[in-house]
Amino acid sequence: MSALGEAFFLPDGERFIATPHTRGPWSPDLQHAGPPSALLARAIERAVADDPALAVTRLTVELLAPIPIATFEIQISVLRAGRKVRRIDAMLTTQDRAIARATGLAIRTGGGEVPPPLAPSARPGAPDRGESYMFPVVIASPVGYATAVEVRRVAGATQEGGTAAWLRTRVALVAGEAPSPLQRVMIAADSGNGVAVPVDPRRFTFVNADLTVALYRALEGEWVCLDAATARDPSGIGLTETRLWDLRGPIGRALQTLVIEPRSA
Repeated sequence: MSALGEAFFLPDGERFIATPHTRGPWSPDLQHAGPPSALLARAIERAVADDPALAVTRLTVELLAPIPIATFEIQISVLRAGRKVRRIDAMLTTQDRAIARATGLAIRTGGGEVPPPLAPSARPGAPDRGESYMFPVVIASPVGYATAVEVRRVAGATQEGGTAAWLRTRVALVAGEAPSPLQRVMIAADSGNGVAVPVDPRRFTFVNADLTVALYRALEGEWVCLDAATARDPSGIGLTETRLWDLRGPIGRALQTLVIEPRSA
């Protein structure tokens, strides 16, 4: 991991300043949704940190507006605080405007012995066997999310069908902190549609309106594999389904709803 304060966000008291590393593929002024989704995950993790037996197993992020490269605050509210399940809401705001909202589900672990999982029938190749891959970017910028992550493609092509690529972040989420396993997953998971690209990015945009990540096991290590497939309809709606892996095996799934539109001239 490099040393920027090399990070997607710089802490400023209770606020977070987005750096150019958050820049997304569609506009020089807007973020990729991966880093802010991970920032919301960080807030939800902290909201349940009082109980080490709770594991955040599902996060649904609603992208309420394009996310500018700006300064943000996060408001937390507890929707349910049961003995086995806790639900947390986190709102990302800038200048009192809501930009993204995450709802997290935390489940108590360690309730008893459970049989081990079955071994997967097939698994993606290791990242050191993959080829270097750059996400589609339609803006001319030397710094952004695409340069802040390392990607190794191990299966498939980028047009429809199944494609698998390993991703790890080159920079911290928040300066001075090592990303948690959940934060690493969230940084990566929003890139499923950048791995299984549904249309020609020179002619169309395919921005996701949401992101849901469901995990049944914590990530081990730095690498996250996105084993992704995208479906599209002539109506302009797309859906990217991503199986999430670490080097030991599968850990969960991600789902993105896409808005596919012709690029403006």
